[in-house]
Amino acid sequence: MTDTPQVGIVLTDVDGTLVDNDHHPILASADVIRRVAERVPFCLVSARSPEGLYPIQRQLGFSGPMACFSGAYVLDHEGNELYSSVIPTPDALEIKRYLEEELPRICAATYGFHHWIVDDRSDPRIVREEYFVQAESVQSRDLAGTFGDGGVHKFLLMGEPEDIVAAQATVAARYPNLNVVRSNDILCEVMSAEATKSHAVEVLCARYGVDRAQAVAFGDGPNDIDMLMAVEQSYAMANGEDSVKRAAAHVVPWTNEECGVARMLQQLVLGE
Repeated sequence: MTDTPQVGIVLTDVDGTLVDNDHHPILASADVIRRVAERVPFCLVSARSPEGLYPIQRQLGFSGPMACFSGAYVLDHEGNELYSSVIPTPDALEIKRYLEEELPRICAATYGFHHWIVDDRSDPRIVREEYFVQAESVQSRDLAGTFGDGGVHKFLLMGEPEDIVAAQATVAARYPNLNVVRSNDILCEVMSAEATKSHAVEVLCARYGVDRAQAVAFGDGPNDIDMLMAVEQSYAMANGEDSVKRAAAHVVPWTNEECGVARMLQQLVLGE
C-alpha cells in the first residue's frame, strides 16, 4: 500500500489513451477500471459519439458519465443530458457545402446527438472509423432532415496527414467562431466554440460535487491539452505527443497498449 492523493473523479480520453492501437477496449484493464468506477465517477471524455462509447463501457464492465464530441454533448451516469452545444443546422449546411467544394480530398462525417451520417459508407475511411468505434453510420446526404432544428454537434474530417493539417488551418481560418482541433494525424474535429474538454471537466465536476483539485485526467493528443490543463492531477500517456507531455503535470510510465490508465489508477485510486 502506498499513500495516494485524494481522487474524487476520473476523466479519461479514449483513443490512444484507454483503448489499444486498434481503438478497442483492453480486457486486461477491466477489473481495475470496474473497481475504480465503483469508488468514483469514471468519465469517458472523447471525440466519439455516445454510440462509440457504449461498447467500451459494456466490454470493460462499468457504467458512468461521458463527454462526447470533445465536450459538445455531456451525459451523466444515467444518460441524462448535462450540457449540449451545437452548430445550428443552417450553419452546418453552409459548412458542409464549403467542405465539399473547397476540400474535395477530405471525407467529412456529420454527428449530432445519437445520429451519425455519411455521404458514402463504402468509403475506406468510413469503413475504418466504423471498425474503430464499433458503431455504424447511416448513409444520407439529408443533413437538414436528419438533424432538424436540433443542430449538429460535430463534423469529423478524415484524410491523409498532409491533407488534415491543411484542412485544420483552412477551416479554422474560414470559421474562426468554431473549435477546430486535430485529434490525430488523420482526423480533425469541427465543433462549436463552446465545445471543449476543459468545459466538460467543469460540468462533470459540478454534477458530482467534486473539486477540480480531486480530479485526475488522462490524455494523449492535442485535443486533450485543455482538459489536462484544467486539472491539477493531469497525466499524459507515454505514447502521447510531446506537446501533450509538456502540458500535463505528469507522464504515465506506460503506453495505452500497456494498460497505462488502469495501472496508474491502480496506484492513485486503489492504492495497490
